[in-house]
Amino acid sequence: MKPKKAIQSVEPNIAELGNGWLKSYKLDYKLEQESLNTEIDKALSDYYSKNGGAGGNRPDAKLLLHDEHLNPFPILIEYKGYKDRLVKLDGEGQVENKTAKNEANFKNVNSYAVNGAVHYANALLHHTSYTDVIAIGMTGYRDETGALQHEIGVYYVSKTNFGIGQKVGDYSDFSFLKKENFGAFIQKVKALSLSPAEIDRLKQQREKEIDISLVKLNNDIYQNEKGLGENDRVYLVAAAIIATLGIPGKVIPLEKTDLKSSTEKGNTDGDIIVRKIKTFLDEKDLPQEKRDLVVRTLQNTLTTENINRVINGESQLKRVFTKIVDDLGIYYKIGLTTDFTGKLFNEMYGWLGFSQDKLNDVVLTPSYVATLLVKLARVHKDSYVWDFATGSAGLLVAAMNEMLIDAKEKITSPDALAQKELEIKAGQLLGLELLSSVYMLAILNMILMGDGSSNILNSDSLLFDGNYGYGKKAGAFPADAFILNPPYSAPGNGMNFVEKALGMMAKGYAAIIIQNSAGSGKAKEINRRILQKNTLIASIKMPLDLFIGKSSVQTQIYVFKVGEAHHPDEVVKFIDFSNDGYTRTNRKKASNNLRDTAQAKERYEELVNLVRFGKTKLSILTNKEYHEGTIDPLNGADWNQTALAEVPPDLQDFKKTISDYLAWEISALLKTQYAEEVGK
Repeated sequence: MKPKKAIQSVEPNIAELGNGWLKSYKLDYKLEQESLNTEIDKALSDYYSKNGGAGGNRPDAKLLLHDEHLNPFPILIEYKGYKDRLVKLDGEGQVENKTAKNEANFKNVNSYAVNGAVHYANALLHHTSYTDVIAIGMTGYRDETGALQHEIGVYYVSKTNFGIGQKVGDYSDFSFLKKENFGAFIQKVKALSLSPAEIDRLKQQREKEIDISLVKLNNDIYQNEKGLGENDRVYLVAAAIIATLGIPGKVIPLEKTDLKSSTEKGNTDGDIIVRKIKTFLDEKDLPQEKRDLVVRTLQNTLTTENINRVINGESQLKRVFTKIVDDLGIYYKIGLTTDFTGKLFNEMYGWLGFSQDKLNDVVLTPSYVATLLVKLARVHKDSYVWDFATGSAGLLVAAMNEMLIDAKEKITSPDALAQKELEIKAGQLLGLELLSSVYMLAILNMILMGDGSSNILNSDSLLFDGNYGYGKKAGAFPADAFILNPPYSAPGNGMNFVEKALGMMAKGYAAIIIQNSAGSGKAKEINRRILQKNTLIASIKMPLDLFIGKSSVQTQIYVFKVGEAHHPDEVVKFIDFSNDGYTRTNRKKASNNLRDTAQAKERYEELVNLVRFGKTKLSILTNKEYHEGTIDPLNGADWNQTALAEVPPDLQDFKKTISDYLAWEISALLKTQYAEEVGK
């Protein structure tokens, strides 16, 4: 038996065909070893290679084209020479460049043309100012007649699709890149859209990747970078991110190579980063007091002697800066609508030796719970939302996203929409945070999420006067939506924050998540005072493992209508949401510690509807989990009720059940007997 002849790659022929088209279109393309421009070349060099090492990314062909508005579009082309090597997709139909553990799938990146091109495109999203890239894969083979066959995959990789990539269309050549055709091609690209379900799935996928990267980064810094305190780590990450964000046309992002590890006075790595941060904040037009506070806080860490000391030609600051940019850059540059710094905060503090009690006061709200609170507080585009224990601003990020979504759905004028978005970010959000290290994360988070940081205040909520802190608006903040996850060590488990906030509101709704003992006696006096001017609408028991790995307290969500005293006959919705559909684990090496195992998304949607519309919305949840009842507004310790136990049947119910069963038994017996007689 003859050995099977190995199939010969036709990649040289495919490359000749593709490059021949580019040449015939008179396009200025560059081959593998040639330079396109310094920024792109450097990005490809800095990004991890297709084999996982450092650098060495070389697309087979590359070019830079502009649309009719002079917007730049890098075009990256990868050739292969075998049949069925165009693209490898996952079960969701997306380019599969990640493994099940959300690690780089180097086998696919190396073996498939489109996968390789998308890998290169992500290098540009990570390390350049380009936000829209066209990734092209082309492969081919010789058919039974010896004729060369080819196939092409064209994908759009951008911030808008989280760097995953979307197929643009089917093409048989590269003529869509010709000058006369490129405008129409870009219009087709811009018309691509993701459904809300796709956006949600991709966001969750990216969030899992963020978790893995954060663990890797934090472990590296914790194990290998000595002399950095808890706050130092937080400030270094904040500083690195702000310095590398950049503002198109105004502020060039700081590059790793810009740090020279110089010992020259005024030109250390710390000095360079501080200057870039100042420039960035100036262009962001933040209030001067806030700019000064941010710079002063970060400068204390960035300019210390130890972190700038040069050993073997490199400062510790440059080394840490490089790690942060390499591990996290892609995620904060693609515009994630997630509590990025909240995840960062929880991960970094998870490595520290806090006692459980202290940890309870720094645990931040999971993003899906933050969104739940926002919906329960009925936030919309015209809401004025505040949070009196803002943490990393995760609740305000969720509120801002909900407001922006509502604005897009209801405002049809592009100019009016743009104006409304500015108003939301600058004047309709207010947060208070006392801890300076956490406050820095809140500022960073709101800058990353679209810059709603104008009225994030570093002050004591209990001494707050209710007025705008910064910005062009002055006077009282007209809050009509309140969301909160307070420090549970505060009086009444944190109900003192609720009393303070609701006392400064004239109308609206509030949703808070708090230790459930606040509603069963720990905050009796405060609760009585709250109900003198506000109505308790709902009390929701949350899963015990909601904050698994961070805290094990039983939490409750309370929803209020503001400005209306609680009447003794007012119906309160009591909901046991212990089974929210999610299964949680706390395994350090797990690829996913939060899994939807029982219609979690549908359950959360139903919960919102139950609170607003009542038992007619019961579907997945049962009567055992939903109960309507009343409370005594003068009690203050009866907020955590459960559904009444089923009443045991009396003798008459028992007799009726037996009677019904005997009637069915006799009927069945008679039918059988009749059938037998007929059959004889």
